[in-house]
Amino acid sequence: MTLARTARLSFTIALAVFVLDQAIKLWALFPFDLGSKGRVPVLPVFDLVLIWNTGVSYGLLQQDSEFGRWALVALHVVASIAIAVWIAREHQAVSSVGLALILGGAVGNGLDRILHGAVVDYALLHWGDVTWYVFNLADAAIVAGVLLLLYGALRGATGEGQGPDRIA
Repeated sequence: MTLARTARLSFTIALAVFVLDQAIKLWALFPFDLGSKGRVPVLPVFDLVLIWNTGVSYGLLQQDSEFGRWALVALHVVASIAIAVWIAREHQAVSSVGLALILGGAVGNGLDRILHGAVVDYALLHWGDVTWYVFNLADAAIVAGVLLLLYGALRGATGEGQGPDRIA
């Protein structure tokens, strides 16, 4: 796959992640009104619950000031631009798709922070009383993207990535 074609596919994936992430968040906030419902069981191990995350991943670096909010917005913008440039230059399709997932998630969470002052998190995985952090589709895309980047790096380090790279 050519560099230009890989980049086009990657930016399309990033846009799809962003649009789907924002659509789910808008649905959860407005027609479904998750904020007024508390914890909503969906599956035995999955609930919906609204959390406003003023920090970053896993609630780290919580920001309660306008300065902190806009500092995180600036970080999102800089990171998103850097990732977009990386996508445009990335030759390995697997890594480019990983970067696309990260970009789509970062832009989705960044827009939340601009519009709402915090990121909209809604997905809660649990096993009985043991719960994981509340997250959203953008967070899941970022994690999947990082895993693909690691896979691409390991594949390249072992020599498996030497031939033409194809996306099935």
